[in-house]
Amino acid sequence: MAYRLRASKPFTAEFRAVAESQLSRAIRLLEDQPDTPHEAVHAARKRFKRLRALYRLVAPDAKTFRHRENARIRDVAKTLSAVRDATALIETVDYLATHAGSDDELAALKLASEALTVRRNRIAEEEHDLPAKITAASAACREAIAALEELDLDDRPGPTAKRLAKAWKKQREKADTALAACDSQSDAEHYHELRKAGQAYWMHLSLLRDAWPSAMLAKQQKTKELVDILGHEHDLSVLTGLVNESPDLFGDSDTLARVLGAIIARQQALRQEALERAHEVFSETAERESDLIATLWHEAIINARKQRKAKKKHKTSQPAAKESAPAA
Repeated sequence: MAYRLRASKPFTAEFRAVAESQLSRAIRLLEDQPDTPHEAVHAARKRFKRLRALYRLVAPDAKTFRHRENARIRDVAKTLSAVRDATALIETVDYLATHAGSDDELAALKLASEALTVRRNRIAEEEHDLPAKITAASAACREAIAALEELDLDDRPGPTAKRLAKAWKKQREKADTALAACDSQSDAEHYHELRKAGQAYWMHLSLLRDAWPSAMLAKQQKTKELVDILGHEHDLSVLTGLVNESPDLFGDSDTLARVLGAIIARQQALRQEALERAHEVFSETAERESDLIATLWHEAIINARKQRKAKKKHKTSQPAAKESAPAA
């Protein structure tokens, strides 16, 4: 099932269907492992992010459910992070290499990539409990599927639209807060919060695109570009942390200086670009956007009901087809 809530269907049933689809896909990835166990983990964790964004939409009317299920999925994702996070650092250095300012800097980044690859392979070899973690993660996903039956929401147009508007506004306010912090400070944590808010925003645009398909798609594309930029920025912050914790991993002082120089230069450029794009993506106020979501979703539900009635009326008003005469 597509990652999308259809306004033409009862909200609770749609929510359950989308959530179960993401959970079932995660289970298949973890158990079938079409490529490698680590690639399966990486793909499953993407499903977990989508689930957590979905759960935010019911928080106004199902706080206990959202808190419990969000914690369940968050904790599962954490248990599966070690090797993937180590691999992401290699990808980050390789990304930096595409922006190297000199041959010396490129050579230093190549050495860093090789060192990080050795580190990743060591972590993978030492992770003897990965099969057990994957088995536990699959079991947790099945428990999450069963827990969906507990969800009981008011599916009437008014309460549904109001619920979505509240959730939308809260998420947008998080983005506004993070953006304001990034404007005033160059703290990595603020940019990380902006990235997380942007990811949730992008996923909510996908989930609710039935409300206004063309506008939602355009907004989603711009938000995805922002999230990608902030993703690179966050990866560089994580890499900086490792450099500070384990400088010996990166060779001599000259190599280390060149790696740090590449990180700083690229991170500054990414932050500037991210702020410009974020102000464009979040240009509308949280209140106005949430009010618009409520209106559009309410109208989408009503229009879908009218279309069903019209289709049913048209079908019942058609005369029965005459039987064909037998061939001579």
